[in-house]
Amino acid sequence: MNLEMTMMKRTSAVLLMAACLGLTPVAALAHKFWLLPSATVLTSDQWITVDAAVSNDLFYFNHVPGRLDNLTITAPDGSSIEPENQYSGKFRSSFDVHLAQDGTYRIALVNQGLFASWEVGGEPKRWRGDAESFAKEVPADATKLRVSESSGRTEAYATAGAPTETVFQPSGVGLELVPLTHPNDLYSGETASFGFLLDGKPAVGLEVEVVPGGTRYRDQQDEISLTTDDQGQVEVRWPAPGMYWLNAELEDDKTSIPQATQRRVAYAVTLEVLPQ
Repeated sequence: MNLEMTMMKRTSAVLLMAACLGLTPVAALAHKFWLLPSATVLTSDQWITVDAAVSNDLFYFNHVPGRLDNLTITAPDGSSIEPENQYSGKFRSSFDVHLAQDGTYRIALVNQGLFASWEVGGEPKRWRGDAESFAKEVPADATKLRVSESSGRTEAYATAGAPTETVFQPSGVGLELVPLTHPNDLYSGETASFGFLLDGKPAVGLEVEVVPGGTRYRDQQDEISLTTDDQGQVEVRWPAPGMYWLNAELEDDKTSIPQATQRRVAYAVTLEVLPQ
């Protein structure tokens, strides 16, 4: 196989993975997917607007809107609430959230899926979906079958009144954050602790990246690179107030179906750090 064909096949795999994670093709190659709440710490009974976008410059709308297909908003009592005034434009999607209850809310975009490629009579075929539809839609005798799985979670938190911890209950699926320091209690110059779970167990040796917003206006990312300890935990000392993007991802072979040989797992959360 020549170099051009090899690169085409690799690019196709990236594009399919991007679709499963809810990203656009270019986003998968170079861009970041994020949620940006208008505020994260509020008094009782307030509203916030949340933007979702894919961009190279953090929290700057210059590429494509984020997809909201799998948006979930969890209230402090554990119930699900609906977004209001949902909108998708050229560069961003947005929606409003009514924080009617006191406590902490989790806003999350969770994308899980499989993607497959194979050949029929020498002609390449592509598919994406879930484990349930795989057996129905992908031929059992497919030639050169390649199957990968993806699990992506993008989050933000907001608190009205006193903070609560109900929404931190993990699902046990994919890569998840377990806040040891409340995500709406972060201050410049202080140190916060976070734990990570992979399928419900401590994610040991996970590489974590923390990037402050405003990358459009500086030459460097100024990222903070961390690695989780033997309990799946990291500590972050916040250098300055502002919005930060915390991201982690990995690849393994712990797939939900035997036909899949690779799984890509990703997690991202937007955190607001307040001045002292």
